[in-house]
Amino acid sequence: MSAATQAPHNKAADLPLSVIIATDCGSTTTKAILIEKQGDTFRQTFRGEAPTTVEAPFEDVTRGVLNAIAEVEELSGRKILDGEKIVTPAGAGGNPKAGVDIYVSTSSAGGGLQMMVAGAVQSMTGESAQRCALGAGAIVMDVLASNDGRLPHEKIERIRSLRPDMILLSGGTDGGTVTHVVEMAEYISAAEPRPRLGMTYSLPLIYAGNAQARDRVTDILGKKTALVVTDNIRPTLERENLAPARNKIHDLFLEHVMAQAPGYKKLISWAGAPIVPTPAAVGFIMEALAKRDGINLIGVDIGGATTDVFSVYGGVFNRTVSANLGMSYSISNVLAEAGLANIMRWVPFDLDEQTLRNRIKNKMIRPTTIPQTLDELQIEQAIAREALRLALIHHKSLATGLKGVQQERTISDIFEQKASGGSLIDMLKLDLIVGSGGILSHAPRRIQSMLMMVDAYEPLGFTTLSVDSIFMMPHLGVLSTVNEKAATDVFVHDCLVYLGTCIAPIGQGRDGEKCAEYQIAFEGSRQPESGTLAFGELRLIALGDNERAKVTMKPVKQVDLGEGKGVSVTREARGGAVGLMLDGRGRPLQLPADARTRVAALTRWHQAVGLYPQKSL
Repeated sequence: MSAATQAPHNKAADLPLSVIIATDCGSTTTKAILIEKQGDTFRQTFRGEAPTTVEAPFEDVTRGVLNAIAEVEELSGRKILDGEKIVTPAGAGGNPKAGVDIYVSTSSAGGGLQMMVAGAVQSMTGESAQRCALGAGAIVMDVLASNDGRLPHEKIERIRSLRPDMILLSGGTDGGTVTHVVEMAEYISAAEPRPRLGMTYSLPLIYAGNAQARDRVTDILGKKTALVVTDNIRPTLERENLAPARNKIHDLFLEHVMAQAPGYKKLISWAGAPIVPTPAAVGFIMEALAKRDGINLIGVDIGGATTDVFSVYGGVFNRTVSANLGMSYSISNVLAEAGLANIMRWVPFDLDEQTLRNRIKNKMIRPTTIPQTLDELQIEQAIAREALRLALIHHKSLATGLKGVQQERTISDIFEQKASGGSLIDMLKLDLIVGSGGILSHAPRRIQSMLMMVDAYEPLGFTTLSVDSIFMMPHLGVLSTVNEKAATDVFVHDCLVYLGTCIAPIGQGRDGEKCAEYQIAFEGSRQPESGTLAFGELRLIALGDNERAKVTMKPVKQVDLGEGKGVSVTREARGGAVGLMLDGRGRPLQLPADARTRVAALTRWHQAVGLYPQKSL
């Protein structure tokens, strides 16, 4: 499989920078941040926001950008704007409080980048094309394949009705059969698809399939679409090569899609680096962090309508969009997909089904409301656990090894393959979870964010958890294409809030029986701690931000901490806003079936970690 998305190198990448202004043009809000170099470190200093102005009556995205930057200008006392121009460079005209060195931006205004992908075989080149488009920051509207079960006229009608921003066509290994990919090209030609924006230009289509079919595909689609040919994303069965096609998607997004949106030509002229789709930028910063620290990570952005999951494992980047799982507009879909029982199992009090259904429907029709009572907050966080859990299952299904490849396997490999379904996501090898989105970033207590992710993801062994404090990841992702140090400095110091480390033994036992013995050696003069973790117990130990501790855990004989059953493990654990969480509830996590017992267990766990304020009797 290919290495990660390769963020395109920009000419500005080699320039020395000291002051940077960045914006993220979202579907409703445009957010601006100012980044300044302080000594050897870059820090985010001021931020502002304004409504996005891509729709009527303004129909000019730059109005919202100027308004957001004007707020930063007012707060910082730095002159950034001269009328409708951004003053460059920093220190312009000899004034140290004037100008910036560069302006960068991301955008998901107007619905972001919407693509359709087509491949020859659904489980091979179809999935590779989907991974390619998702990694480039697109919402994939449909995946067409020669074997997807649809009749030719159904395929043609689907292509015609979708009106995507762009199509990615792949299929076949280099030197292999050309029949299926030519067939898909003919369906697209017959459909004569029109783009969503700008009726006067041809729909961009990227061909990234069998090199032997290029001439045939060019003959069929060259005059009907804005055809771009690039390297095959699946040159052999054993290898994916996603980077060239992803870079073409970014280029065409800028040249075609953005150019049709109101005011974007002006915005592009201001920017010192290519504008990229917001989700792609989030992917860039995830990759930069994983590369910098040499770690495997999973990131999640849970929004009102969608939940995006990002992962970097062994340098391989994947992104998925669960377009039907969100906390406001899509909240009813979470109920439909998870089922009522799965949501109710996380609610720590008696609740009848109809009340829960009513509350979920109310949230869907009033998506901007926030919980007003403790009960409402607990219900919303119960729903979030299921949205996070389902989005990760979806991500695991797509972040897989290459299908169609014959590999020699040992007996143990076969069992492992069966257990994981070939997914690259191995929770035991996971170093860091990064949470983002309102329900996680703005939870009243940081412990709530941590436990939501622990309950939903069931991390194994030692795992560090963190949240994005104020959703700066898009700005920093596009900045990482220009200056990786500036982006990772701000990400670690001002954006990422480390919550702490969760230590979760793998295995199960009766509540109250011994699960593991632990010894914790702290830095400095603090006395070491030791004790026994019981099954069914959740324990929190204070370990502050920037503090580390050496933890030795010896599990009982049927329990594993990553080195084998009953084998003692010593690892360094990182502290944070919450601390060190010892999770003896067992893996896989199984809640009691009986409602009264389950509520009692939830109440006990929540009290043990101070999850919610105690209700007065």
